[in-house]
Amino acid sequence: MSDNFNISINEIFYSIQGEAKNTGKPTIFIRTAGCPFRCSYCDTEYAFSEGKKTSIDNIISKIKIYNTKYITVTGGEPLAQKNIVNLLNTLIEKSYKVSIETSGLIDISIIPNSVEIVMDIKTPSSNEDSKNIYNNLSILKATDVIKFVIGNKLDYEWSKDVIVKNNLSNTDNIYFSPVHESLGLSDIADWILKDNLNVTLQLQLHKYIWGNERGK
Repeated sequence: MSDNFNISINEIFYSIQGEAKNTGKPTIFIRTAGCPFRCSYCDTEYAFSEGKKTSIDNIISKIKIYNTKYITVTGGEPLAQKNIVNLLNTLIEKSYKVSIETSGLIDISIIPNSVEIVMDIKTPSSNEDSKNIYNNLSILKATDVIKFVIGNKLDYEWSKDVIVKNNLSNTDNIYFSPVHESLGLSDIADWILKDNLNVTLQLQLHKYIWGNERGK
């Protein structure tokens, strides 16, 4: 098959969705390889270099054995793959309910409208916050998700400022996700309640089930 229909894939696996709106649902994860960014708290560094060119037809053959219509395309950074839209459109045509996890450091305008976007706005502790593309916020649909990964109180206060400066205070589906085992859950919960924030405190459910086990 032409290279135009190949994507570098790190892994494909079936697990429980641990984040955002579909938390708890059995989901197929398609993890692309490669990422141009180096967030300090990244938990999938193995995806930076471990990948194999895989045809979209082959991807479809691998996922159709699972009894779910939920698919999350993740990374790495999936939007760094030049053929990612071909994959997304194929999944849509196959009637899958597709979400994509992206850093928000790349233009999201190429993502098909029927794909649910889970976009991470990088906080200062990531060391990549200077690369946030805030114009992406105007592209997001009301059904999409904005995620802030919170590593400390500075990240929390910074995230609050971003919400105010970008008129997101009344936006649904904003998730604050503490860095696993780095920030106390009671601390961030208390901050959210004290400030009466319109956000959802999100745990990485899969890590509470399996820890950092790969492919889970």
